[in-house]
Amino acid sequence: MNADGLPETAVPAPPPGLVTVGRYDEGPGYAVNRPRGADSWLFTWTTGGHGLLTQGTAGVRAGAGDLVALGPGVRHRYQVQPGARHWRFWWAHCQARPSWTPWLSPYAVGDGMYVVAPVPEALHDRMATAFARMLSDARWPGSGTRPPNSPPDSAASSPPESPIVVAHGTAARELALCSLEEIVLLASAAARPLPQRPGIDVRVSRVEALIAADPAAPHTVRSLAEGVALSPSRFAHLFTEQLGRSPMRALREARLSHAARLLEATDLPVERVAVASGFASPFHFNRVFRERHGMPPGAYRTLCRRVPAVTDDAIGSVVASGWRGEGTVQLP
Repeated sequence: MNADGLPETAVPAPPPGLVTVGRYDEGPGYAVNRPRGADSWLFTWTTGGHGLLTQGTAGVRAGAGDLVALGPGVRHRYQVQPGARHWRFWWAHCQARPSWTPWLSPYAVGDGMYVVAPVPEALHDRMATAFARMLSDARWPGSGTRPPNSPPDSAASSPPESPIVVAHGTAARELALCSLEEIVLLASAAARPLPQRPGIDVRVSRVEALIAADPAAPHTVRSLAEGVALSPSRFAHLFTEQLGRSPMRALREARLSHAARLLEATDLPVERVAVASGFASPFHFNRVFRERHGMPPGAYRTLCRRVPAVTDDAIGSVVASGWRGEGTVQLP
């Protein structure tokens, strides 16, 4: 660490086998310089103020909600951004799990730096809570004691008991890495924009993704419209105009597809499949499922169990040939 204008000295990084986590709130003059980089990864999550991070020839000005990852072996430097009053951030040194690479790769900016931003504000509390849980888990001594409870949301905004914790035991290290894995996955999945299709408004794509993620939720035209900051009438018109079907028709199709997957993959009673797919009435579910698939839910499940990997096209062919749920079938 150094004051601006004074010669810098290299700050050593933690050994590569350790998992260390901490939270700092630093003022002007704070800086860390590592001419040879580190043998481990460094993750920073900014919660207030601004920081300036450079790695090789890459650099970023980090603000609240930005997750920055610095890979090992490249010279790096980070500091309170010149002119900023402070930089408040969580940080963690560790060996990244191989599974994190594809999550981070879309955010590569060069020389082993990954900038995952912008992470939606709705996730900031959960990210901070995961870091607080990482710090708590890193203290666990292991055998013979109870693991620490997950910290409440308020713990994410209060100062930690100790600014730096090193996870010594195997269990503590793995638990801490699990929390960091949640952080990386949440940030990388949420910050990545939805793929854009020509002629489809981004708000329509967002609603499609919302319906697909949880078709059983009590969605309404009003609730879906509020999610994309449109009036219900404007939203319904835009959605229907661009996709050729109403929002409620799209929701029903998503629920029917979800129900079909549950029938194929589980032994849940049909009544529970109906509820789990968002249908309040089993009778209504049976009727619309038959309209969509040409057979009742029970018969659909029977057919799927008789023939592996049944597709909708194959089901349609069987129904068109006049199958009524008895005997054997010959699928194309």
